[in-house]
Amino acid sequence: MEVLSERLQTPISTAELERRWAAVRVAMERDGIDALLMQNNSDQMGGYVKYFTDLPATNGYPLTVVFPRDDLMTLVSQGPFGGVHNLNGNSDGIRRGVKQWFTTPSYASCHYTASYDPELAAQALAPYAGGTIGLLGTYQMSFAMVDYLQKGRFSNTRFVEASDLVDRIKVIKSAEEQALVKRAAAMQDGAMRAAFAAIEPGLRDRDIAAIAQCYSQRHGSEHGIYLCASMPADKPQQFSGHHYQNRVIKEGDVFTLLVEDAGPGGMYTELGRTCVVGKASQQLKDEFAFTLEARKFNLALLKPGAPCKDIFAAYNDFMRKNGRPEEKRLHCHGQGYDLVERPLIRNDEPMTIQQDMNIVVHPTYIRGPMFSWVCDNYLIGPDGPGERLHHFPEAITELG
Repeated sequence: MEVLSERLQTPISTAELERRWAAVRVAMERDGIDALLMQNNSDQMGGYVKYFTDLPATNGYPLTVVFPRDDLMTLVSQGPFGGVHNLNGNSDGIRRGVKQWFTTPSYASCHYTASYDPELAAQALAPYAGGTIGLLGTYQMSFAMVDYLQKGRFSNTRFVEASDLVDRIKVIKSAEEQALVKRAAAMQDGAMRAAFAAIEPGLRDRDIAAIAQCYSQRHGSEHGIYLCASMPADKPQQFSGHHYQNRVIKEGDVFTLLVEDAGPGGMYTELGRTCVVGKASQQLKDEFAFTLEARKFNLALLKPGAPCKDIFAAYNDFMRKNGRPEEKRLHCHGQGYDLVERPLIRNDEPMTIQQDMNIVVHPTYIRGPMFSWVCDNYLIGPDGPGERLHHFPEAITELG
């Protein structure tokens, strides 16, 4: 019987990993791909590595995975020179489905180490030279990795972009994954309550973000982002990251908080709300009421089979007709192991909405003196979105 390390936080089941591997290998067979190569260095946008291994890529250190169609995986990660662990599929309590694990002390800040990881990945890919290798997440994969492979012994090898092949599998959430999505939402409800309960004049924005982060980490989160901003009621300000959270909160301020972290097991949801240190103006309440209507309109469009570009066009038409700013960035998208996962509800997304996707909806805009928004997650059912996964009240919270 397999025994996983007690040090792991909420590991996914091996049965779920095997389901993923099998589904991807069927697609690789269909498309004639011999092996997949992926490399992530961020746990917020490192979903490919996490999906295949249940291991996070963190802190800018590359974690490289070779996933053959007909063999076990190879991992390349931060560690001592010459580190070679031949697991041959025997779990060490942490790494599952792995044939070999190589380590090397390479650093993105030291250019002369750029070939260290590719040299080790090339050893695992050697049996597939002259075949077809699929690349996952080329936006994040290092130039050094692909350049080394294509100029070396793999010059006669066909490299293809395989992200879409995997995306269409991983965006559909299994029952086990959906349970983790719901746990993430519940955790964020608690983080928002804890943060709002602590707000008082004299604290800095970063103090409130730290309370949300502490709550989440104590309830199983490993990583995430906590964006916030306090502002005078008539001077709207977009929420921002830690570097911009030095402002001191004052009586009468509006305060916005986005808890955008992964829950136990690594699945993302995100919860966003606004509170007032005092009483909310009627104008702020009225604008928030419209924001809820905008979200309701958008949710009604999220039917299985609906093209994302059509949803985006209809949403912006609704905003224009109601005198509100069009969306120019991203107000609705998928989530999973990536903070932003496909599909993007936007005119450049070729995917359609599908049942069992995890979708976050967050209409956000500034209109005159009002910053207004709301942010919650939904799982897509056979007829569209199910119940809202978060249970934090849909209201402007008045404090004191």
